[in-house]
Amino acid sequence: MLSQLLTVAIAATAVSAQTFTKCDPTKKDCPFPKALGSKIVDHDWTKGKLDLIKDLDGTKIEYDPNEGAVYSIKEPSNAPTTEADKYIFFGQVDVVMKAAPGAGIVTSIVLESDDLDEVDWEWVGSENGKVQTNYFSKGCTEVYDRGQTHAVSNPLTEYHTYTLKWTREKLEWIINGQVVRTLNSAGLSGCAGYPQTPMRVKLGSWVAGKEGNAPGTIEWAGGMANFANAPFNAYYKSIRIQDYMGGGGAKEATEYQYTDRSGTWQSIKVVNDGKAVDNDDKSTTSSSSKTATKTGPTTLSTATSTGSATPSESSGAADSSSTTGGTASSQTTTGGGSAPTGAAGKAVISLSSIFAGSLLYFLL
Repeated sequence: MLSQLLTVAIAATAVSAQTFTKCDPTKKDCPFPKALGSKIVDHDWTKGKLDLIKDLDGTKIEYDPNEGAVYSIKEPSNAPTTEADKYIFFGQVDVVMKAAPGAGIVTSIVLESDDLDEVDWEWVGSENGKVQTNYFSKGCTEVYDRGQTHAVSNPLTEYHTYTLKWTREKLEWIINGQVVRTLNSAGLSGCAGYPQTPMRVKLGSWVAGKEGNAPGTIEWAGGMANFANAPFNAYYKSIRIQDYMGGGGAKEATEYQYTDRSGTWQSIKVVNDGKAVDNDDKSTTSSSSKTATKTGPTTLSTATSTGSATPSESSGAADSSSTTGGTASSQTTTGGGSAPTGAAGKAVISLSSIFAGSLLYFLL
């Protein structure tokens, strides 16, 4: 199918930055990311605020004793956004949540590094049966074969557990304990490289369907948001975070130090109270060029919630999938592939590029 790439611009608004970087360590010296370390975070938002997760400017999260953290959009300029103030260097994140309903409204779970490695879950409020996944390396938006769409039952009205399990060797997107997508690090390079630098959790929702946004953005989001139906609320009930601290057997970490401009995991030093920690076998090869051989650390058991994931709909031609009965299929990406089809093919979007004020729209 003939594809045409259109580049369009979105006017930056006052509260339009859910993913961004204040300082890119692959371009200049930056403050070192503070590590979450060995403490496993396990928080129930129905009981109130989690100190680790900070409200960004223009955001004030309310807490409901039944629903958890409420990310509420009442007008077009709203984009409630929070982020962790500590980072994980490989790890596992489990979030129990339900996305905001409504055409033009987008809800997200994001992992993002200071050099703009990025991993996404995204929900479009007009699609009560789907979730989108994506990843980016170093903020690059020059290739468009990474987005996928997966079926999930009633994500706008039912709570589900969404998990990101991230190691040196692979990244898994998991719904209610069922792996729906696997990205292997082997063979990935360049713009489609493997996310591998310390990342922090970002949560939020925003208005894609509003005046001033690009037609492609509005179409991808299901049309214009109707604020007669506001507020549009996303609910995050609980979160669990484990930091693998580089995935090489470190027992504790207080920060992660970039030692050069390469942005590879091998170049990042695990530090505990000012002293370097052995990050295990440095002969384990770079995930951006060769197959990693070291077995990942023991991980948390994936949490479960009510509802179930249904068989996935792959929008990436590079992925292989199989379905047995009612179990969500596992799709494995090894790099490369043709342009996506379906929902993700309409607009494969880096959250970083959107909120920085520009969008690359892929029109089939």
